[in-house]
Amino acid sequence: MSEKPTKHTKVLIIGSGPAGYTAAVYAARAMLKPMLVAGMQPGGQLTITTDVENYPGFADVIQGPWLMEQMREQAKAVGTDLIEDHIQSVNLKSKPFEAIGDGGQKYTADSIIISTGAQARWLNIESEQKFKGFGVSACATCDGFFFKDKTVAVVGGGNAAVEEAMFLTKFASKVQLIHRRDELRAEKLLQKKLMENKKIEIIWDSIVEEVIGDDEPKNVKGLKIKNVKTNEISNLKIDGLFIAIGHDPATSLFKDQLEMDSTGYLITKSDSTETNIPGVYAAGDVKDKIYRQAVTAAGMGCMAALEAEKYLAAN
Repeated sequence: MSEKPTKHTKVLIIGSGPAGYTAAVYAARAMLKPMLVAGMQPGGQLTITTDVENYPGFADVIQGPWLMEQMREQAKAVGTDLIEDHIQSVNLKSKPFEAIGDGGQKYTADSIIISTGAQARWLNIESEQKFKGFGVSACATCDGFFFKDKTVAVVGGGNAAVEEAMFLTKFASKVQLIHRRDELRAEKLLQKKLMENKKIEIIWDSIVEEVIGDDEPKNVKGLKIKNVKTNEISNLKIDGLFIAIGHDPATSLFKDQLEMDSTGYLITKSDSTETNIPGVYAAGDVKDKIYRQAVTAAGMGCMAALEAEKYLAAN
């Protein structure tokens, strides 16, 4: 089999959520002819988010997959070379930078924008996957609004879980926090606020065994939970379940080449998307574990493209 010719670009964008597509729009409009490699889940986390009400510019509720489709079309229309491939290795130690796709296609680039995103960690039980997007969510800021005056449960014990639980009290009439241990990992100040909130009840030493609900129309009715100390099974009546056991950034590709924090998020310079390697930028959830919104990811994608443009002009 003859080797495929190497594809070279001034700007290689790895990943295709709001950050990647926005970076592509800006880079293409700057006449940099970017290449965007879409990855395993084109559109990223928004493709499993149904109703989107917080993306600026749309008075009516829009669908996550539709929004990603629009961004993709826009990137294409302004001249992005969209490539269906998955990058499996990179070499950022040489110039030009190199990336190799699944089928062995080699890409070289003068600059790289990394927007590989993150995935929410799930409980990985069958019933949870079945109701994902129909009452089971990993994002309270995205979906809390749909549970006005209803009962919801949050699974987790860290800062994210406590923050999600407290955020959900704005809408829900009752929030039950389910934690597998008998104490929370969240910082003490947050725990104090949580304990003082009358709407929140903590269910200790427990794990979710099963999500119970209707098939037609699909919606969540309750949970089967198990006490890990007594093995006792009990049923909870709830309308929604939020999983808050953390996110994993898709950064294994860049280990030992780019600086990351202890949880694997890429580290960028202050007020910048530049990584520790000049010419390599990181945008969106791959570097942001605080905001994790489509609009902030898009904003960073714009920043990365502008920084790449400046870098290329200077070099």
